[in-house]
Amino acid sequence: MRAVVQRVRESKVVVDGTVVGSIDKGLLVLLGVGKEDSEEDLKWLADKVVNLRIFEDDEGKMNKSVKDVGGKILVVSQFTLYGDCRRGRRPSFTQAASPEKGRAFYEKFIEILKKEGIEVENGVFGAKMEVHLINDGPVTILLDSKKVF
Repeated sequence: MRAVVQRVRESKVVVDGTVVGSIDKGLLVLLGVGKEDSEEDLKWLADKVVNLRIFEDDEGKMNKSVKDVGGKILVVSQFTLYGDCRRGRRPSFTQAASPEKGRAFYEKFIEILKKEGIEVENGVFGAKMEVHLINDGPVTILLDSKKVF
């Protein structure tokens, strides 16, 4: 699984002119599911997002997690994180999960975050969405359960 995690002051997702998810201080997570992903990948990524220490402590060091600061998480499905652009000019999405698997993992990811006691908002799986954000820092982290950057 892949995620682009952004520390935000606020973020919202809009579908057909309607705000379907909105947070203030917290994390915007763009989430992609690969066809080879397993339950272990799902659990690893959820744990990593919840405990990622990218919020500043009293000394200005990134030492606190979203959980530590009482932040919220906005999760948006993003199969294009599996776009392979190494050949040609048009991305190939052959490594992305099927829509059925993608939806199931997306929903389970949200469920895991909520069980951690975090307030979670989300987009609409498979919809054309507008994502608005004010990045705080900016702080943007790439996570991939299959490799280390």
